[in-house]
Amino acid sequence: MMIKGVVMGEGAVIYHPDLVNLYDCTIGAGARIGTFVEIQRGVVVGARCKVSSHSFLCEGVTLEDEVFIGHGVMFTNDKFPRATNADGSLQGSDDWSVAPILVRKGASIGSGATVLGGVTIGAHALVGAGATVTRDVPDFAIVAGVPARIVGRVPDARNHLQSELAS
Repeated sequence: MMIKGVVMGEGAVIYHPDLVNLYDCTIGAGARIGTFVEIQRGVVVGARCKVSSHSFLCEGVTLEDEVFIGHGVMFTNDKFPRATNADGSLQGSDDWSVAPILVRKGASIGSGATVLGGVTIGAHALVGAGATVTRDVPDFAIVAGVPARIVGRVPDARNHLQSELAS
């Protein structure tokens, strides 16, 4: 296990900590982190989030509260990845910039999805399993496919509650 400079909120759980890599990140209160997960420097995982096994959260990712990350979800943070510069020298940290990713409160990302840098996934949105998210996802949208496209809407929690009370 690698846990270096990690800030852990009260009640956060790291399942099988000997099989997780965490570096200079923040894990919110009550969050759950699965086996074989890597969370890199500067990542913020909000309160009551669930990050399932085999997922990778790179520098620049912020999960607001109550976000669900399915198994094997991959976040990327470089829009133009290259191993070398034009002169053939190996790229270093000064040769590229982080493209941040924001996942808003209550969103869910299905297993095997890939989220490219520079996007925001809206509150309570749902990303289908295996989707590739290349652009922003609106609040309450359901997206699926490669590239991910809007295929529906998650019922607004207030409207859903009102319809349940009316019946």
